[in-house]
Amino acid sequence: MNETFLGNDTVATATLAGKAFPCMEANYPERNGSLELSAAPQDFPINPWDIMLCMSGTVIACENSIVVAIIFYTPTLRTPMFVLIGSLATADLLAGMGLILNFVFQYVISSETISLITVGFLVASFTASISSLLAITVDRYFSLYNALTYFSEKTLHYVHLMLVSTWGVSMCLGLLPVLGWNCLDDPNSCSIVRPLTRSNVTLLAVSFFVIFILMLTLYFKICKIVCHHAHQIALQKHFFTASHYVATKKGVSTLAIILGTFGASWLPFAIYCLVGEREYPLVYTYATLLPATYNSMINPIIYAYRNAEIQRSLYVLFCGCFQTNVAYHSRSPSEV
Repeated sequence: MNETFLGNDTVATATLAGKAFPCMEANYPERNGSLELSAAPQDFPINPWDIMLCMSGTVIACENSIVVAIIFYTPTLRTPMFVLIGSLATADLLAGMGLILNFVFQYVISSETISLITVGFLVASFTASISSLLAITVDRYFSLYNALTYFSEKTLHYVHLMLVSTWGVSMCLGLLPVLGWNCLDDPNSCSIVRPLTRSNVTLLAVSFFVIFILMLTLYFKICKIVCHHAHQIALQKHFFTASHYVATKKGVSTLAIILGTFGASWLPFAIYCLVGEREYPLVYTYATLLPATYNSMINPIIYAYRNAEIQRSLYVLFCGCFQTNVAYHSRSPSEV
C-alpha cells in the first residue's frame, strides 16, 4: 500500500488488511511513525487526523472562494491592495482544495504519481500563501513610506512583479518533488513529510523563517511610521486626543494579531521540520501541521472580511440590496 502526503497508513489499517487478506499480514511493514490513539477504535479504517485535515481544507476552500469571487466580479476592487488580497485568497483556496484532494486520493486512489503531484500541489499552494502575506506586508509598507506616489503606475508594476515572483517561486518549489527531489527510491532520506526528502523540507523551513523575519522587520517599521504619523497629527493640533491614542493602539494591536497568528500557526511545523526525524511518531507531524492549515482559515478574516469594500460586496451578494445612505469608508493599504 502506497504512503502519501504524511505516510498515512496506520497500524489499524494494517490490522484490517491482515484480517481481510491473511497473506498480507506477515509482509506488511509496521512503522514507528504510526498514530496510536488509545481513544480511537483500533479497527477504524480512516485516520482521524486525515479527517480533520480534510475538514480544515473544506472550510478554507469555502471561505476563500467567496473572497476570490467577490474580488473577481467587483470592478471597483482592482487596486493593488485587493489584487494582492486576491492572490492570497487564491493561494489559500488552492491549499484547501489540495487538502481535500489529498484525502480523496489517499483513501480512494493510491498511486505514487498522484502522491507526488498532490504533495507538490500543496507545497506550491502553501508557499504562495506565505509569499502573498509577505507581498501584502511590502505593499502596506510602501503605502506608508511612499504615500504620495503610491497610487501611480509604478506601484502597479511593482505589484505585478511581486505576483510573478510569488507564484513563480511557489510553482518551482512545488515541482521539485515531481521532478525527482523525493525519497521514493531512497526511504532513508525521507523527512517527516513523505515523500519529501529531509533537504527539501529543510529548504522550505528556512524559506519560511526568512519570510517571517522580513515580515517582522517590515511590520516593526510600519508600527514606527504609524506612531510617528499619529504624533505629528497631534502636534499640529497642539494636543493629544483620545482618538489619536486609540488609533495608534488599534494599529499596534492589529499588527500584533497579524504576526501572532502567522507565527503561532506556522512556527511549530517549521521548527519540527528542522528537528524532526522520520522515525518519530507521526502524531507529532499531524499535531504541528494541522495548526499551520488554520492560518489559511484565518487569513480571509484578517485581510478580506474586515475591509469595508468587501463587506459592502458581501451585503450585495447575500442580501441582494445595498442602502446608499450608509456611509462606507474603504480601508487604505496603510491602515493596519
